[in-house]
Amino acid sequence: MIVTILGFVLLLIGMPIAVTIIIVSLLYIAFFSTIDPIIGAQRVATGIDTFSLLAIPFFMLAGNLMNTAGVTNRIFKLAKVLVGHIPGSLGHVNVLASMVFAGMSGSAVADAAGLGVIEIRAMTEDGYDRDFSAAITAASSTIGPIIPPSISFVVYGIVAGVSIGGLFLAGLIPGILMGLSLMTVVFVISVKRKYRVYPRAKIREMAEALWAALPALFAPILVVGGIVSGIFTPTESGAFAVLYTLVLGFVYKEIKVRDVPKIILDTALTSGNTLFIIAVTGFLGWILSMRQVPLHMAEWMTRISPNTFVFLLLLNGILLVLGCFMAAQPIIIMLTPIILPAALIMGVDPMHLGVVMVFNLMMGLLTPPVGLSLYIVSDIAEVPVMKVFRALVPFLIPLLSVLLLITYFPEIPLFLPRLLGYAK
Repeated sequence: MIVTILGFVLLLIGMPIAVTIIIVSLLYIAFFSTIDPIIGAQRVATGIDTFSLLAIPFFMLAGNLMNTAGVTNRIFKLAKVLVGHIPGSLGHVNVLASMVFAGMSGSAVADAAGLGVIEIRAMTEDGYDRDFSAAITAASSTIGPIIPPSISFVVYGIVAGVSIGGLFLAGLIPGILMGLSLMTVVFVISVKRKYRVYPRAKIREMAEALWAALPALFAPILVVGGIVSGIFTPTESGAFAVLYTLVLGFVYKEIKVRDVPKIILDTALTSGNTLFIIAVTGFLGWILSMRQVPLHMAEWMTRISPNTFVFLLLLNGILLVLGCFMAAQPIIIMLTPIILPAALIMGVDPMHLGVVMVFNLMMGLLTPPVGLSLYIVSDIAEVPVMKVFRALVPFLIPLLSVLLLITYFPEIPLFLPRLLGYAK
């Protein structure tokens, strides 16, 4: 208990999550067990000794390359000619562009940072309120980790021992529902505020925009299709995404050879941070398993109520709160071994659990104090964080509605995995 309290205190004062985990784990080893501390170093080293984890830096690198390769501009222009004539035109373009970009980057932060600059500038120049522009940009960025490929699904699949290809398929329909629900709110607000609407694009304009964006649109089809067809593993698909995007950058003449080292360095710093957290949480997870914490947690959650409905409601509440204070990947790594046994007892499919967990934690990207997407769009739009958050509130309602829908109707996320033999 003392060590746990110390961990929360360290997090509250701003200590990095990875350093906090190491300190807490080593203190427990030193004062409350007879285990040789050298085992801690071994557990940290073996925590990332998994081939599948290579998918994380690959997909991060692919996302960074897309932001440099001119892919985002082409996606935005295509979305504009497709839905620009609907009331709330650029708001719908914002959401649709995020849905397309999600199929290439797998990261909400990459979406907010890459597309966000283009989207917010275009919307504010067109007469949209800055806080509204920032809010819809942040909300639509959460689609990134739900529509395949997804870095968070890769992490969950490794920890839970679940098919990553199946998880990618399970996220597709929920991701589409997220986009449609956000576009509904955009429509209602835009009609009320009388935002500008563009004339319906001509067939020729659509064809030109589609032709310009076509190579980029093939990326998610090739990546996900390659996994589902068994041509390559999720890790190999990440490497393929990097190669494909790099070639696109050279073809579009947006990436120079001299740009590549900086892009790789930026990716190495970001992915290194993520992988370091995974490594140290492997050490903590081993301690928790040794103390039978997952078993005790499963017993506690099933004792509260044997009802699956109540269990899922409790799980959503816990994850929504945790997502407000911590990044998604550490939570997935630490909680999955604890929650999964209870979920299996309750009859919850592990693939369904993964979609629910990731969806919940993406909501944390929109809320203080650790909402990365919220802070990114606030900085881009030059609008105070709390003003953006107030503008975000109407968009949280449809997202929570979709969350409840996929939580209590598992057929929605599991339809495609079952159809293609990834789930029973």
